[in-house]
Amino acid sequence: MNKKSKEPFNYQKLYRRTGLIIYDVLSIIMSSYVAILIRYEFKIGSIPDHFLDPVTTFLLINIAITLLIFYLFKLYDSLWAYAGEREMQNLVMACVLSGIVNAIGLQFFKSADQPVPQSYYFLYTFLLITFIFISRFSYRFLRSHKNRAENKNNSKAVMIIGAGEAANIIIKDINTSNYSTMSIKCIIDDDTNKWGKYIQGIRVVGGRDRIVECADLYDIDEIIVAIPSVSRQELKKILEICKNTDCKLRSLPGMYQLVNGEVNVSRLRDVEVEDLLGRDPIAVDLDSIAGYVSGKTVMVTGGGGSIGSELCRQIAGHKPKRLIIVDIYENNAYDIQQELKSKYPDLDLVVLIASVRNTLRVNTIFEQYKPEIVYHAAAHKHVPLMEDSPGEAIKNNVFGTWKTAMAAAMNGTKKFVLISTDKAVNPTNVMGASKRICEMIVQTFNKHYDTEFVAVRFGNVLGSNGSVIPLFKKQIAAGGPVTVTDPNIIRYFMTITEAVSLVLQAGAFAKGGEIFVLDMGEPVRILDLAENLIKLSGYKVGEDIKIEFTGLRPGEKLYEEMLMDEEGLQDTANKMIHIGKPIELDEMKFFTGLERLHKAARAESPEIKSLVQEIVTTYHPTDNEEDKTQEHMEALKKAAEKINEE
Repeated sequence: MNKKSKEPFNYQKLYRRTGLIIYDVLSIIMSSYVAILIRYEFKIGSIPDHFLDPVTTFLLINIAITLLIFYLFKLYDSLWAYAGEREMQNLVMACVLSGIVNAIGLQFFKSADQPVPQSYYFLYTFLLITFIFISRFSYRFLRSHKNRAENKNNSKAVMIIGAGEAANIIIKDINTSNYSTMSIKCIIDDDTNKWGKYIQGIRVVGGRDRIVECADLYDIDEIIVAIPSVSRQELKKILEICKNTDCKLRSLPGMYQLVNGEVNVSRLRDVEVEDLLGRDPIAVDLDSIAGYVSGKTVMVTGGGGSIGSELCRQIAGHKPKRLIIVDIYENNAYDIQQELKSKYPDLDLVVLIASVRNTLRVNTIFEQYKPEIVYHAAAHKHVPLMEDSPGEAIKNNVFGTWKTAMAAAMNGTKKFVLISTDKAVNPTNVMGASKRICEMIVQTFNKHYDTEFVAVRFGNVLGSNGSVIPLFKKQIAAGGPVTVTDPNIIRYFMTITEAVSLVLQAGAFAKGGEIFVLDMGEPVRILDLAENLIKLSGYKVGEDIKIEFTGLRPGEKLYEEMLMDEEGLQDTANKMIHIGKPIELDEMKFFTGLERLHKAARAESPEIKSLVQEIVTTYHPTDNEEDKTQEHMEALKKAAEKINEE
């Protein structure tokens, strides 16, 4: 027989409940007699006995019944320090019910010819609600006031942009929180009809043209953008103004959270630099994606990486027959495995640790699972690291792709999608050149096998592992400096979700042999990203956080291109996805070059880069300072054409 340990008797709870009961008894007595005094305008001598006697006679019964009602409505069990709307409803209903009981009970004690005035019942109920409300909510008010007084010296002055429902919820959440260190000073909204009006005591002081002025006037520390429905273009305009203040910026995630009632202070996020890209998220045709992924066995190599894991998330949401994740890094594979198991418990998920460089392992996996669609995201992608280890770039990227593509062709895979990069266009580094060879491999394989081989080429992905934004954030958190290679370096950017959505849709469009090019909008100067991120974090560029220029790294270009000169563009149903025309190549020369490159890579030969250059004639390494200077000058001319001078 198991012995159960007894909970220690809670004397504090007993004392608190006893105190509330005594207070409630006094409140019922006070409500009963004060209601009479009010009825007779506080003239005690004018109160008739036939009115006072029934109230006095029924008083003990009324107290007993009312206390029982209060108990049933949990007025002695609620944590009043955190009381909300539900507790308030219970309190009012309990008091109203007591008033009804009082009205019924007095009918049995009143004089037949002298009824109790009707106004007494309403006065009694109103007074009882007031007294009980004071007892239950005064503690919360005093506690909140005490906490705010303690936090006052450390409070942050806040400006809210947007005078809608989201702002109302945020203001309420801040004002009712006992632990909030925010003090809302003003609201900004472009709607002139709201100017001069108040939301919970906070004044709408004007439109966006007053943001900088009011930030200085009210000594604002933090700006909250509470407009979840705003477009990216409008958000960029607002943030460009906010950047001229020294305030930290935060915003709501989006309209979804407002619709689902998830708007509160905890949902606020720091404004990210991607909010300044100035375009709305790219839309894709989800039906076309679902049509070719649903019910299929899909494999993602490199499925634990930034792009690969997002591919797995979106594919899992489109109900594949089976999803196979292949990755060499067990920690990454484990993370995405646990995430998908939790979110999609019915998903037939297979997670395998394997290297695409291992021919036997890759062939065994394909023979066992027979994937119908393969997304090949496994690759080494860090430009400077691959410059120092070119043999690894070739072995992993080039021949890992060869082995995976060959296994797909030999095992009846219907569609093979290579994840490529804009660095494959006129490459100046081994990583980019290796991805160009991968494109050439899949285009060549497409001519000789039934599998539809395609490649999808896009630029930098915001937030991906090794990308510039996470690096900048770490540097800012450490107090700087923020390092930028060159003040004129520019890049195309896209979010991970956008890139993967377009990869999936490009796969749906694929007929075989295409190189799909994703339209990534206007290029962005990396220096601008660094400055914006510093400002959005509430710091001054050059004063709080400095920017240092480190010079272009080996193999790095000032700009990236999405197409080679000999490639043309063909539109698709999605205007953000284009098709580059395949370039004819001498297959015998190509295969011979690959054979020599394979031997050189295995032998760690110093000739690797020159052999790569023989295969990729557009590859021009920038290994010496003279080449770098020439590259720098040429790129500056093109950069000037791509970026509007400020």
